[in-house]
Amino acid sequence: MEPKRLISVIAGFAAMTAATSWSAEEEPLGVSFDGLTLIEHAEVDVTYVLPEADFSIYNRFMIMEPAVAFRRNWQRDVNRGVRSPAQQVSTRDMERIKSQMSELFLEVFTQELTNGGFTIVEEPDEDVLILRPAIVNLDVTAPNTQTANRTQTFVANAGSASLFIELYDSLTGQIVARAVDSRSARPSASFQWASSVSNRAEARNALRIWARTLVDSLNEVRQRETVISAAPQQRL
Repeated sequence: MEPKRLISVIAGFAAMTAATSWSAEEEPLGVSFDGLTLIEHAEVDVTYVLPEADFSIYNRFMIMEPAVAFRRNWQRDVNRGVRSPAQQVSTRDMERIKSQMSELFLEVFTQELTNGGFTIVEEPDEDVLILRPAIVNLDVTAPNTQTANRTQTFVANAGSASLFIELYDSLTGQIVARAVDSRSARPSASFQWASSVSNRAEARNALRIWARTLVDSLNEVRQRETVISAAPQQRL
């Protein structure tokens, strides 16, 4: 089954980062419209999980193609003061950047999930989680327009973005977690020349941090739930 065919199984908008540490003893901070509980996570801005979800059963992932959206008025803002139309960011440039960001997401998350002990698959099963992501508020400080007459642009920060993800049980379509996190590129002590290479490197670094947060959080939850399930039950 192609991943895109699973869209009908999943309700709601999708997109940005990590399951997390949670236990029944923690007091809920809030409940979402679809029954997820808001919890605290040290490395993620907002995290919701399904209280009864058992993350210890999941060993594999289906990764959906991420949606990518720029910050509102981003094109207008980056083109302000650029006199030459050839050096302005075009709609085609935006589509190219979104496509590259989507491909980079799939590459980085596939690598990090695999390194973390998970298998990437294309078919639903009882031990498979669907990862449905979106990269939103994408703000590239100095985008590369790939024109012949490029000018060198020096920046202290390559940009920022927010990641929104939802995790679903692949068989039932039940959402089990939702998270959102915003991240800026690493600040530089001095201004550096921005290029397609440096922009890609900063994007890869942000995606790697998000992916590792997801892996670490899931493994922590899986380990704790495995210990709890293996503990001898007290007789009544």
